[in-house]
Amino acid sequence: MQEKYNVGIYCRLSRDDERTGESVSIENQKIMLSRYVQEQSWNLYAVYCDDGVSGTTFDRPMFNQMIADAKTGKINLILCKDLSRLGRDYIEAGRYTDIVFPSMGCRFIALNDGVDTIHKNNEMLVILKNVMNDLYARDTSSKIRAVKQSTFRTGKYVGCYAPIGYRKSPADKHILEIDPVTAPVVLRIFDMRLQGDSFRKIARTLNEEGVPSPRGFYYMAEGRPNLRGETPYWNDVTVKTILRNEVYLGHMVQNKTGTVSYKVHKQVSKPKEDWIKVEHTHEPLISQEVWDAVQRLDNHPSKGRSGSDGVISLFAGVLYCADCGGSMRYQRDYRSRRRCVSS
Repeated sequence: MQEKYNVGIYCRLSRDDERTGESVSIENQKIMLSRYVQEQSWNLYAVYCDDGVSGTTFDRPMFNQMIADAKTGKINLILCKDLSRLGRDYIEAGRYTDIVFPSMGCRFIALNDGVDTIHKNNEMLVILKNVMNDLYARDTSSKIRAVKQSTFRTGKYVGCYAPIGYRKSPADKHILEIDPVTAPVVLRIFDMRLQGDSFRKIARTLNEEGVPSPRGFYYMAEGRPNLRGETPYWNDVTVKTILRNEVYLGHMVQNKTGTVSYKVHKQVSKPKEDWIKVEHTHEPLISQEVWDAVQRLDNHPSKGRSGSDGVISLFAGVLYCADCGGSMRYQRDYRSRRRCVSS
């Protein structure tokens, strides 16, 4: 007697897969697999779709839901178009087909690849297919990285949104032009720094005056609310990042960050020697003289903060110890505070 199967159809499409055409589209996957379930007289329990998700990760919303349903016995057969829809990491894909699915008593079928875990004679086919899918992901990642590197070297801007003070040109999104709305904020930040204000004091002043943060300006330009829910504020890190960004000199410095690997998408900082710098790619917002003056303040060994107000001391980076040669800074000794007594 044939076992009764409750089928979970799994469909996945990544941005890279979209380049291969309509044959791999989510809708076509659904139609083909649903027809097969009907031909086999199986019961279709649910269709799980992860649209726009890479196959190099197995942490996908609908994939996780499908596994949860398989664990609770709601489905006992998982059907997908081919092994690449399951994933492009040969180690993880093999773990699911060899260990996870059998341990849950769940049959797995990759229709176009002829893979069916109920048959025990296709283990080598599964291994080879998973390795080929992994190599495809590695090759695609390498090609994308090469295209980005080439774009960086031509001085074209690559980013989701322009740095504050600039906006993407309507004619070419890879070119930056000065934004008349946010440019004055950047100019003021540089001016406040030249006046001796610390990063923290600049941020506090902007917050007190209700000046939108870079993210706040972004949502205002988009004409939509902040979907993250939190109120964006200025902080010292944001101010420091602006004051040290050569984009305001008209230079493009990119390739500062990247992923660990084509499988691990965590962003990490790259060493400075890997940065790609192209000068004079767009109109500068800050003069070289102002930039140099601000950088000299940052290069002082002593920040010279005089207290909670964060104001730089008058002699910061100027006075040095006659004995050791070290930079001197202002420090108040509260333990020896004197009292003024009137007679």
